[in-house]
Amino acid sequence: MKDVLNKSIVLVLNRNWQAINVRTPQDAFCQMATNAATGLDIAGDEIIRPVTWDEWIELPVREEDFFVRTGHREIRVPTVIVAVNYARVPMKRPKFTTRGIRERDGNRCQYTGRLLRADEGSVDHVLPKSRGGRDSWDNCVLACKKVNNRKANRLPHEAGLQLLRAPRAPKPLPVSALICNAHGILEWELFLK
Repeated sequence: MKDVLNKSIVLVLNRNWQAINVRTPQDAFCQMATNAATGLDIAGDEIIRPVTWDEWIELPVREEDFFVRTGHREIRVPTVIVAVNYARVPMKRPKFTTRGIRERDGNRCQYTGRLLRADEGSVDHVLPKSRGGRDSWDNCVLACKKVNNRKANRLPHEAGLQLLRAPRAPKPLPVSALICNAHGILEWELFLK
């Protein structure tokens, strides 16, 4: 089951049981074996029990569980662990990408206010690159392609345009808001709300 060891299928919670990260089973086993984390034995929505490493390796493998096989036994892979000495919730600013700009601007042209489909919008540099503008949150906005072409390498007022709001970097979000349950692991849903 080597491929299971390297898949990011373990949700990491802080000691207050707030989602903070995603790890591979290999990382989770290391954290549990060094007592930096406990595994959560989850049976349905109501029975959640923290389990130390020594107890974990003795748990029976259920039909629905991921597991790894050692020379002596099969060991259940935890889907959720708790970092016992970590209380913070890390914050993260969304990445500066076209998608990030689209999300920040709510898929709306920042000159017309029109809601745009994915193929209708493009990134506009308020201060054009040809005039010293940079790729940054404070200089880029989503604009419909027609308006962006009309603006060309001019400033908005020179093209007869006005921004709906000044562009700025989005506020940092708790990392839990950015964790995606790509593998559809049911136990994660208890903690990702």
